[in-house]
Amino acid sequence: MNSRRICILTDGYLDTFTAKTALGLIRYCPDEVVAVLDRQHIGESLVDLVGTGRGIPIIDSVDAAQKLDANQLLMGVALPGGQLPEVWRTFLEEGLQSGMDIVSGMHARLNSDERFAKLAKEHSRTLFDVRNPGPTPPVGSGKAASTSAKRILTVGSDCNVGKRVTALEITRVLKQRNVNVEFLATGQTGIMISGAGVPADAVISDFLTGYIEQGVLERGAADYVLVEGQGSLLSPAFSPVTLGLIHGAMPNAMILCHHPPRKNMRATEYPVADLNELIALHEAIMRPLYPCKVIAVSVNCFGMEPSAADEAVKRISEQTGLPAVDPIRTGPELLADTILSL
Repeated sequence: MNSRRICILTDGYLDTFTAKTALGLIRYCPDEVVAVLDRQHIGESLVDLVGTGRGIPIIDSVDAAQKLDANQLLMGVALPGGQLPEVWRTFLEEGLQSGMDIVSGMHARLNSDERFAKLAKEHSRTLFDVRNPGPTPPVGSGKAASTSAKRILTVGSDCNVGKRVTALEITRVLKQRNVNVEFLATGQTGIMISGAGVPADAVISDFLTGYIEQGVLERGAADYVLVEGQGSLLSPAFSPVTLGLIHGAMPNAMILCHHPPRKNMRATEYPVADLNELIALHEAIMRPLYPCKVIAVSVNCFGMEPSAADEAVKRISEQTGLPAVDPIRTGPELLADTILSL
């Protein structure tokens, strides 16, 4: 996957929160993305629509992608219910017939679809099912704590608040400083960006700590390992994956990610908890095993006016007594500096 020329399929779902996978690839692999296929926005500016992607065209067909020498058609959306609309099936079939590999982050695996598997074989193409964790490792045992690498885990006040972006931004800046750092992806988008990782939400819960532990151990020769967080400890839907990542990574430190405008946790009537309570909760969970601290707050100010964003960052820093910054608006340098001071 070193010479990828990616066309990202978002047809009908091109917005900041729904097309998280697409935005991740556009932001972190811009030189590999040749186009976005979305008939509803053909010819429009990605920057105007989603805030990134300058120079990447929005096209309306697989034929247009082929003319741009695309060799991968990547599904940029986790479709609601995990079901492929018929028009998306058509796009994928056309992509295979046009000589493109298909990259999917869906729970339903394309390799198990007789039609797609047959077309891939006929045209010597590959179906990449990213949500495939591979062979089951031993159950977790806390061995990650034995690595010489300092392990940093991003955690959240809710789901979808910037845990992956925070980890990637810190990794990017540390690499620019020639620091020996590794990124451990735990979701389909991070895996598509980095080329490896653990699809945490596709792992049987009993084995998640083992998968994460193995991922950390494989990167243990680095000076720092940034582990992409998932879910939230208090989320009624996704708390188990968060706990599995915490115990699997055995972090030296955690960075709490937060979206100030959000009042309730997504798809619930439960309010987002007080940040100091969340910090205390995360530290208490780790204290009997491998004491660590929440060392900073990554503030996701998407959708906020600049003055309101600045005020929110300042207020959160004063409230928690921790360094706080929006890594996209003003850069992740403060977070990187905090990690390097451990």
